[in-house]
Amino acid sequence: MSATTSSMSSTTREATAAVKTDERVRRIPLWRSLMHRPEFGSIAGTLLVFVLFGILAGDSGMFNLDGIMNWAQVAAYLGIIAVGACLLMIAGEFDLSIGSMIGFAGTMLAVPAMFMGWPMWAAMLFAFAACMALGWLNGYLVVRTRLPSFIVTLAFMFILRGLTLVLSTHFANSTIVSGVGNRMAGDPLTHALFQGSVLNGLFVWLAHAGVITTLPNGEPIVDGIPKVLLWWLLVAAAAGFVLSRTRFGNWIFTVGGDAAAAQNVGVPVRRVKISLFVFTAFCACLFGVLQVADVGSAAADRGLQKEFEAIIAAVIGGSLLTGGYGSVLGSCFGALIFGVVQIGISYTSFDSDWYRVFLGTMLLLAVLFNHYIRSRATTGK
Repeated sequence: MSATTSSMSSTTREATAAVKTDERVRRIPLWRSLMHRPEFGSIAGTLLVFVLFGILAGDSGMFNLDGIMNWAQVAAYLGIIAVGACLLMIAGEFDLSIGSMIGFAGTMLAVPAMFMGWPMWAAMLFAFAACMALGWLNGYLVVRTRLPSFIVTLAFMFILRGLTLVLSTHFANSTIVSGVGNRMAGDPLTHALFQGSVLNGLFVWLAHAGVITTLPNGEPIVDGIPKVLLWWLLVAAAAGFVLSRTRFGNWIFTVGGDAAAAQNVGVPVRRVKISLFVFTAFCACLFGVLQVADVGSAAADRGLQKEFEAIIAAVIGGSLLTGGYGSVLGSCFGALIFGVVQIGISYTSFDSDWYRVFLGTMLLLAVLFNHYIRSRATTGK
């Protein structure tokens, strides 16, 4: 019995040694596994940007509470549409009508409320319904005709921008519809969802306790957390959960990797793509409604070039232009880089015209880095 046990132990040790020496089973270093994460580049870029502006901005107030809220709000607005663009890019498609949809959403909210006598909550629901219906139409035309989404959504970019101009000038005789913010403040639902900030009492208490800076009248310099930040967190958390924890998220990756193969194994490719176009339109409408609530008016030129910024944020966040690869978390860090750079430059001695030069450089570096990581992952090196 002892000999048998000894023989079994020897066999086990030999098998374990064989596994350890099997070149097919390798221990991947932590740094290499991190580099294979799609969001690694954006996180590293965010840390680099913070260090850079920590040196350049110095004690200018950029990292004071009011400064943080300034660039965080810019990042939140962009982050909302970057999440939608990210999911759509992972599925292998683009939506160039996002920016025009933002301005269109504001007009769809303002015109019924200001000129047709609609309650503000009904106008808000109408804006979301109209934008999501157009998102469905975008997706349906792409999957039905098999035309590149770049072409279809480029057409809608001009159509929506033109419709926004026509409607605003027809009803308001101007490209700006004013007074919408006051109407929203008088409506409990839209005010609670989109206007102002939260945790106001906490910030007042912190100001009285001397924790945060106060204005000359004793009020806190920041009166709460803007609701756009909460919406960004909500949209990003929901999208991240769907992408990483659900069957639909697996479908998104599969469709972006190889749509034909996905179709062959039973993945509803058309439904996945159309749903993502609808979600992207929802994100654009949410951006537009939040912006109207914040500014107090709707303007036909809102959202100009935001479609490109959303795509850039997604690419910086690790999404590939060819689809099948990306991260919601990465796109959020990409949007954060935008917010820090856009607002941070005003705290330095640099000309603000360098903003787009910096972003273009970040985009190029992100594309090159993603291409390198993707090629390394593909070859198994």
